[in-house]
Amino acid sequence: MLEIDAITLHYGAAQALKAVSCSATEGQVTTVLGRNGVGKTSLLRAVVGRHPISGGAIRWEGREISRLSSADRARAGIGYVPQGREIFPLLTVRENLETGFALLPRGQRKIPDEVFELFPVLKDMLHRRGGDLSGGQQQQLAIGRAMVMRPRLLVLDEPTEGIQPSIIKDIGRAIAWLRDQGGLAVLLVEQYFDFARDIADRFFVMDRGEVTLSGSGAEMRGEKEPELRRRIAV
Repeated sequence: MLEIDAITLHYGAAQALKAVSCSATEGQVTTVLGRNGVGKTSLLRAVVGRHPISGGAIRWEGREISRLSSADRARAGIGYVPQGREIFPLLTVRENLETGFALLPRGQRKIPDEVFELFPVLKDMLHRRGGDLSGGQQQQLAIGRAMVMRPRLLVLDEPTEGIQPSIIKDIGRAIAWLRDQGGLAVLLVEQYFDFARDIADRFFVMDRGEVTLSGSGAEMRGEKEPELRRRIAV
């Protein structure tokens, strides 16, 4: 569904991505691994349109989207859960979820039941302000907000960052459930190896703005696991 073809990206004179190629497929979780500062978040910003690429191409369902705005990419079915969550702290949980209505036809402006089935705590806190939630609850809210858009590609930037272990397990189960429903591709950036290992169908390792290793989830859990752990160890 998503094809990233030899893209480069610059911040001024500094080059963050160097001919990066990878892909994400319907019904699979594609995981991008690497230490801090290797270009993982820059890759996701390029995919969702938060930063323009300097070269290469990004294709979504066969269509070149490199010049589309973030809003147009969202309309095309790309949902984004950014690093740091970026929920609206003064809006209630319900209002945060309803911000996902902006790109939907009026007849579809309803919070999907799946949001509350996956994250029941959100249903209990609909009238609480987003800023009053714990970090883990805010992460669940950020994923739920993306789900409201009915995306066909879900892009997640380090969803386990700063989250307590019990909620990390809930988020992992939610991602696996969404993948298994069909019709959705997941592109996940992660540093927590064990979390990624449990749900990845395919992986790409980045270092200094380049993809240096890739393979299947089975290889990640087998012969390549020691090398992967070594490469992403801080």
